[in-house]
Amino acid sequence: MPLTPLNPAFAATFAPPVMEARRWLEGVAFPPERPLINVSQAAPVDPPPEALRRAIAEAALDTPAAHLYGPVLGLPELRAELARQWSAAYGGEISAPQVAITQGCNQAFCAVMATLAGAGDEVILPTPWYFNHKMWLDMAGVRAVPLATGAGLLPDPEAAAALITPATRAIVLVSPNNPGGAEYPAELVRAFLELARARGLALILDETYRDFDSRTGAPHDLFADPDWPDTFIHLYSFSKAYRLTGHRVGAIVAAEARLAEVEKFLDTVAICPSQLGQIAALWGVRHLGQWVAGERAEILARRAAMEAGLARLEGWKMLGCGAYFAYVEHPDPRPAPEFARALVREAGVLLLPGTMFMPETDPRGARQLRIAFANVDAAGIDALMVRLAAAGPKP
Repeated sequence: MPLTPLNPAFAATFAPPVMEARRWLEGVAFPPERPLINVSQAAPVDPPPEALRRAIAEAALDTPAAHLYGPVLGLPELRAELARQWSAAYGGEISAPQVAITQGCNQAFCAVMATLAGAGDEVILPTPWYFNHKMWLDMAGVRAVPLATGAGLLPDPEAAAALITPATRAIVLVSPNNPGGAEYPAELVRAFLELARARGLALILDETYRDFDSRTGAPHDLFADPDWPDTFIHLYSFSKAYRLTGHRVGAIVAAEARLAEVEKFLDTVAICPSQLGQIAALWGVRHLGQWVAGERAEILARRAAMEAGLARLEGWKMLGCGAYFAYVEHPDPRPAPEFARALVREAGVLLLPGTMFMPETDPRGARQLRIAFANVDAAGIDALMVRLAAAGPKP
């Protein structure tokens, strides 16, 4: 029965893709000899390391403030620690008042975007895009302007410049990329900053997966620019590095004046971030550097296994691979949504079709798939390749 009344912007927004894909599992049995291989979602499935869990438990028992409202923009200690560590990591200057803590990185994006764009405005998103970014823009009545990417799924600043109109408010980049896995070269990110600055736009860089970047050192030099706050907005998530997905802790680094506007949004939506989650994030950034390095090494090993496995699959083409994701073209004659649903039954594999990351009018999505491999070890990746090969077109 249709809802009446219903905000037309919500009516025009697609359903959450991961939830839709999970419904494909209904009524399908997976025998013990062929259990489901779930490569549909990038969230860690293991709990945080025991030392961090103990820190959370101790805070819950011994810190009364952990159960109360806190500052809207986050714990001062966490903001200061992030400013200190990010300044060192990026070779720039970030102050604590330029850091805000949010209920996850998705909320960070929504909060920032709410201060930048309203109904009728435009925001440039490279494709394939992160679907939650597109969903928020749709719900807010903001037009997402697709920027097609080229080789290696890298966006072109000149192509972006051609899309800018008087309604454009921001350009959004994700690096390492979700869904494509691409790591954007530092000079490319710098070129987008210069474009955004020249045109009076904001550049939003979502670095949720920065802890799993294959490169050493800072992935870009934007914070080394003394004028970075006039244009640049950085987003981050503690969920992946410290396995804090259920605690919902993210961060924004932006001009202090921008965060004063963000505070209005956060106070209205959540009042404050989770206190226990913030305590956990602070403990993690202070104590788990070596542990995170080990997690990064494991993810890079799985990335190498994905690249090697995909190279052996006849007819498959790897478009991008990095962080938690491989983004591929498939050889099956069926469109990606149909093929992805069939893989559940035919191969015991759950993954997402490219149509969930592309405009409906872009035919490339029908040939593409996203494989989120972070929760699958090397043996699991080998098994995945065997199943994909068996499920492909038959001679």
